[in-house]
Amino acid sequence: MMTTLSTVPLAHPLRNRSFLMLLGFRIQIVLAYQIIAVVVGWHIYELTHDALALGLIGLAEVIPYFFCALFAGHAVDHYSRQLFGVFAGLLVSLNALGLLVIAQSQSTSSWWIYAAIASGGVARAFIGPTYGSLFALLLPRVQYARAAGAGSSVFQFSAVLGPALGGALVAWSGMSTAYAVSAILAMSSAITLFLLRVEAQPAVSSLPIFGSIAEGLRFVFGNQILLGAQALDMFAVLFGGAVAMLPAYIHDIFHYGPQALGLLRSAPAAGSIVMGIILARHPLNKQAGGWLLAAVAGFGLCIMAFSLNTYFWFAVILLVMSGMCDGVSVVMRSTIMQLSTPDAMRGRVASINGIFIGSSNELGAFESGLAARLMGLVPSVLFGGMMTLAVVAATARFAPKLRKLDMQKLY
Repeated sequence: MMTTLSTVPLAHPLRNRSFLMLLGFRIQIVLAYQIIAVVVGWHIYELTHDALALGLIGLAEVIPYFFCALFAGHAVDHYSRQLFGVFAGLLVSLNALGLLVIAQSQSTSSWWIYAAIASGGVARAFIGPTYGSLFALLLPRVQYARAAGAGSSVFQFSAVLGPALGGALVAWSGMSTAYAVSAILAMSSAITLFLLRVEAQPAVSSLPIFGSIAEGLRFVFGNQILLGAQALDMFAVLFGGAVAMLPAYIHDIFHYGPQALGLLRSAPAAGSIVMGIILARHPLNKQAGGWLLAAVAGFGLCIMAFSLNTYFWFAVILLVMSGMCDGVSVVMRSTIMQLSTPDAMRGRVASINGIFIGSSNELGAFESGLAARLMGLVPSVLFGGMMTLAVVAATARFAPKLRKLDMQKLY
């Protein structure tokens, strides 16, 4: 019997066993590399007691990630949407085991640790294209919006739980135990994905690898709705991210201890989880473009209010609200990407999206630090919120198709 638009939405994507397995892969792999990220920071600082050494952790991961991302998207599109995800899980597991050996050897050299981090960057390049490609194969199009909300909640939950779990494991059992748990989680993610049954496989293309990558880039940059959504999210995070400045706010403005820093850092993710759950039940379809622009504007206003606030608990509320606004952006960007992308190009488009979003976090932290050095702490964060509003205005002006988007027209 033919499936219709009226009957499909009644079946929630969380009733799809294959999609649940894909979410299982995602939560395990994100937990694994989030634990590694926290423990590696502790490990490096114990060895060096140097803040610059901590900054090099992100650089060691981002450089191989950027170098591999477009090639990973090509590989997922042309060879296997599943096995490269299995490879990523195995590589993260080996990465954790290598760090475990380094920790137990009590080596005082940090270079082996940076090498292990770099291999994690290679693995991360394959995770996004794998998830994005399989997402579309396992679900009917009319369930994409709800499934994107569920996927966002799973990711944010893992992003909150992973660092907390990593810190607790180091405190209670030591770095070796934390690395071992991460290795087990990554291995389990690879097994989960390997057991997933996927019928459709990529078609082999006659295009050479660089021609294939160029095809993906032309598609993204030629699609005003898709490019506008990705650029809006990237620049909003680039200018409006206050997370990098939270330690300074805790020390200089709120005068609290490190435990308060953990609460502030988790507040935006908590808001994103709540919004992901809401959008999984009540997706935004009509006037979707207007809602997206309003949400990013709301994010900028929350950051501006946060910059001027001197009350800790009000700051927590503002960051939760900023996370809810950001959650709308994340879910809608993911839904737009899934609905706008041809099946044959999902890996490449997901990898380009990863470069947009991955770069915004690291560059946003750099922009925040540089602006704080030049302007001062509070003016820099206020400036970032104002720039986010300017980005929204520019997007509304130069991407009218995104502004007028009705998501139902993409189904």
